[in-house]
This record gives sequence, C-alpha cells and structure tokens, in this order.
Amino acid sequence: MASTRQSSTPSDNTARFGGAFTATLFRYDGPGGWFFAPVPEEFAPPVTHGWGRTPVVATVDDQTWQTSVWRGKDGRTLLAVPKTIRGQKGDGDTVSVKIAFTAL
Repeated sequence: MASTRQSSTPSDNTARFGGAFTATLFRYDGPGGWFFAPVPEEFAPPVTHGWGRTPVVATVDDQTWQTSVWRGKDGRTLLAVPKTIRGQKGDGDTVSVKIAFTAL
C-alpha cells in the first residue's frame, strides 16, 4: 500500500493537521468489505477522540464529505471511503486525498 506524499497547506486557517496525498485503496476482508485509504503518518493527527476516531473533512477525487479517520489495530490511521465517494474504484486503485482536522 504505497502512498505518494505531497505537502499541502490547508486553505483555511482553522485546519491544524492534514494535507494532500495520493493513496492506494485496500479492501478490509472482514464483514462489510469496507474500503480504506491509509493516511500517511505526517498527515495523521497526534491524538484521536473516543473509540480512536478523529473528525475530518475529507476529499477523495474531488468528492468532499465530513467523516472520521481512526487508528487501525496495526497503528495506521485509516480513512474509510464509501462507494458513493469512490465510485467504481476499488482494491489497489489510486485516489487523490485531502484531509483537514479542524476539531483538534
């Protein structure tokens, strides 16, 4: 799951963490078959909120929504990407991602 990192400064002054990067989607093998974009460590928040989740504004391939990222059991920060956002993209496909953490 390689990701290409690209430094980005959020456009509004309320964002304190986040940035823009490309990520390779992967499918979780468990129930529901969720798809995730791993968040590179330099763009992940230093702390998380209840249940390991942190609220974010996410943009994947120009589709923006309010959601949360969370820490996986392996320590990675993950962004779930629903079908309505990712369209026909799936496991192994590359997406452009922007995230802004405004609640920290």
